[in-house]
Amino acid sequence: MMASKPSRRKPLHPTKMNFRPTTSDSNMEFKGTKPTSEPTSIKEIFMLMVLYVCKKSLFFDTNIKVGLYLLCLFAVSLVADVATIPRIYLSRSDNLFNKFFVKYSWGWNLLIILPFVIFTSYIYCCGQVKRILHHHLPRIAVATFFWYFWTNLFNYIEASFGRCQIKAHGSKETCLKAGYIWNGFDTSGHSFILIYGSLFLIEEARAMLNWDSIKEYIRLEEHSRNTKQTESTNPLRHLTPEEFKTLQFNYEKYTPYIRANFILITLFQILWDIMLFCTMLYYHVMIEKFLGGCIAILTWFFTYRVWFRHPSLLPKLPGEGVFKYIKTKVKEPQVTVRRRTGSIVNGSTGPMFMGRPIYTQNNPNPSQNDDGSGEK
Repeated sequence: MMASKPSRRKPLHPTKMNFRPTTSDSNMEFKGTKPTSEPTSIKEIFMLMVLYVCKKSLFFDTNIKVGLYLLCLFAVSLVADVATIPRIYLSRSDNLFNKFFVKYSWGWNLLIILPFVIFTSYIYCCGQVKRILHHHLPRIAVATFFWYFWTNLFNYIEASFGRCQIKAHGSKETCLKAGYIWNGFDTSGHSFILIYGSLFLIEEARAMLNWDSIKEYIRLEEHSRNTKQTESTNPLRHLTPEEFKTLQFNYEKYTPYIRANFILITLFQILWDIMLFCTMLYYHVMIEKFLGGCIAILTWFFTYRVWFRHPSLLPKLPGEGVFKYIKTKVKEPQVTVRRRTGSIVNGSTGPMFMGRPIYTQNNPNPSQNDDGSGEK
């Protein structure tokens, strides 16, 4: 019997394996990947949905909103002057909303906006009280001054240049006490307060724009500092360790209160718009309401669009603190797009590859030189 040849088997541990050998090079750096965000709870998702609806309502294009205010003050008020509008509960001067809210509207505005400005500015100013007192709280004082100035001026003009139904009473106070009517130009204080108050709430609430991005900035900056990464575009990279810790603590602590306050601001702004529409229908005449609305809009434009935006003047706009988190929209230039023989051309006359022209505009034909001879 022939002896069988031993079979050649591949060794269990081949000598050549595809693996990365270990190294003892101490100069090699291993930087971890960016940490993932924490899972979002159902409660957080619901809150984000409510905040999204509030932002859509509150941050509706302000220029369009101002235009609608002026249009409605003119058109709706004019219709109300010449037509009979059916009376409803809100047409009564003693209705609940007019008696307890519109009558004290500026007090309500201060009650809901003061804590919002204090909490938000304390966060994006990293606890710098001096910056808060100089850059942000004076905005509320300025708005309150203009509210007090204009409303008192309206009353002064009506009392000084009007006259009583009975000539025996020379002052508005004695005329009204005697039960007569005082005829004067009564600029609508309701139109002024409701429009100026709404625009005031909208502008101050803009600190809430991109507010949730601060949480992401904190998470990424904490990772960068722990791994000692020097290259970063995070807006928090310039903060000192003390400022960063203050921001991290205050953001987590006060954000729930800020969100609740923001929802309350939205509800009050909607209420002011509803009561303004009732004012257009049932109170004053068109010219009085239109003038009061124009003064409110001009005051808002002067303060929030001119004064507060000036780089060398105080106070500053909401959200301007130690770091920048509110993203400004930049209009991209319009590019003419034309389609020729299946190729998309952006302002050029030749075919494109990966968004760039294959041939330059000066030399669209590769077989021709600049002199058009066609010789190489």
